[in-house]
Amino acid sequence: MRIEARAKINWTLDITGQRADGYHLMDMLMQSVTLHDVITLTPANEITLTCGGEPLLPADAHHLALRAALALRDYTGCRKGAAIHVEKRIPVGAGMGGGSADAAAVLAGLNLIWDTGLDQEELEALGLTLGADVPFCLRGGLTRTTGVGEIMENLPCGRCYPLVVTQPCEGLSTREIFAAYHQEKAPVRPDNEAAAIALADGDAPALATAMANVMQPVSTLRRPEIAQAIAMLKENGAFCAQMTGSGSAVIGAFTDAAAADAACAALRARWPRVWRCESCLKGMVIHHED
Repeated sequence: MRIEARAKINWTLDITGQRADGYHLMDMLMQSVTLHDVITLTPANEITLTCGGEPLLPADAHHLALRAALALRDYTGCRKGAAIHVEKRIPVGAGMGGGSADAAAVLAGLNLIWDTGLDQEELEALGLTLGADVPFCLRGGLTRTTGVGEIMENLPCGRCYPLVVTQPCEGLSTREIFAAYHQEKAPVRPDNEAAAIALADGDAPALATAMANVMQPVSTLRRPEIAQAIAMLKENGAFCAQMTGSGSAVIGAFTDAAAADAACAALRARWPRVWRCESCLKGMVIHHED
């Protein structure tokens, strides 16, 4: 089985509070994008993990794909195995949920291969134990996500947009950025209601007005290249440009594919890590191998 494990972007990101256990309460609009890792799952006697692609990550016990397989085995009592290979394409430390996408793909794929029979709700609950973005990556599409990532409302999407994504600097630690957020003055907050309506209507100008990411000022202080990438995307025709998640990736959205292609070429002349993709309505694509 081969699975396209798709990244996510934030059209909006707001922090509404903090639980007693330290987890932050979020209110954000997230959508799947076509930029993806490739997960290959092969039945085997034991659970093993290999990694390839860029950036090459160690195939150790910290890898979310391996942790997902072990979590599914422990939860269901299944004693089957699988050879897992992760071909990395989604940038790391970027706020695009790359590790979460890998974990989601492994949970969904092995649930089929091992015939463990978990439904979507059970998979999402198990995914939440691995990371806050895993439930969204299991569901995919366009959602308004609240709580710590476990409360998702599916939203209508009037159109998908051509995107240019760049990671103009080193990755950022989500934990560090959340801690620094509390030292900042009140940021510009998104209008989630207006942004949801704009996404449903395919109204690019209204979306640009409504979207915001409260983490962006904090991350930009540590990585000034984020602001430079936002400015360059807008200079090259993006109707909106914004950091996604806690950074360090920046997305630019376009109404015209040719304009996005031209902007992608312009940014690649300055930064090596630039991708052309689209917003989309599926979090993963599963290919059943013969």
